[in-house]
Amino acid sequence: MTNFLRWLDEATGFLCRWTLYLTLTLTFLILSINVALRYAAGTSLAWASELPELMFPWMIMAGVVLAAQHGSHIAVVLLTQKLGASRRWVLGAGSLMVAALYAGLAWTTLPLLEVAADEHTPILAVPGSVSVGCLMAGFTLLALVTLTRLPTVWAGTVNATAEEAQA
Repeated sequence: MTNFLRWLDEATGFLCRWTLYLTLTLTFLILSINVALRYAAGTSLAWASELPELMFPWMIMAGVVLAAQHGSHIAVVLLTQKLGASRRWVLGAGSLMVAALYAGLAWTTLPLLEVAADEHTPILAVPGSVSVGCLMAGFTLLALVTLTRLPTVWAGTVNATAEEAQA
């Protein structure tokens, strides 16, 4: 993998890990404080249920991108294991198709941003485009991760490490 692709892959992982750390920590703290307030004072924070709902899609998409980066996503290997030498070309073509599909999904969410921007959450008044933007960012990062892994797929090194990890 070239230095730029490696840097891009590591930057994506860093961004997604910190998104996970931040959203998980804040969600836990907000919900814990709200539960404590409910039991101790008989009251709760009005926004405490809305903010975790807004952070949840970001947490999920960051986890999905990290899973794809580490090869922990769903993969069909039964057919590709039987291909032999042509396997890397089939996997390369499949990776290009997957990247194109993710890019297409990201592109199709673009018009939804404008539609969702008109809807706001009741308490915090956050536009719905924040959640749609999360999907677009996630699909874009998935396409990017797939493309940055393409040189290792073509070299045939990505499957060897995955098979060693399963053994």
